[in-house]
Amino acid sequence: MNWNLTPWLISWAVLATIVIVLAVYRWRVASHEDDVIHLEDTSDTAIAQQMEIARKLDTIDRWGKSLTVIAFIYGLILGGLYLYRAWIESAQYRG
Repeated sequence: MNWNLTPWLISWAVLATIVIVLAVYRWRVASHEDDVIHLEDTSDTAIAQQMEIARKLDTIDRWGKSLTVIAFIYGLILGGLYLYRAWIESAQYRG
């Protein structure tokens, strides 16, 4: 049985690259975050910026967690298929 796992491995690598790029993007957005809580500000721009960055980080985190779980499970499945293929091929050579 000849299975070509290369296209599946490439798609997993693309997914893993997206997760890494998303992590770097999150780091960049978080670097502009103001850690001071502004309760009252005469200009209100600091509060608006904090809310906007918090919304961005929330969205990035949601996508990042989902894609990380998908990439991890996908990687486990590919690893299992690779081991299964190796097991089947070794059984064919013995028998």
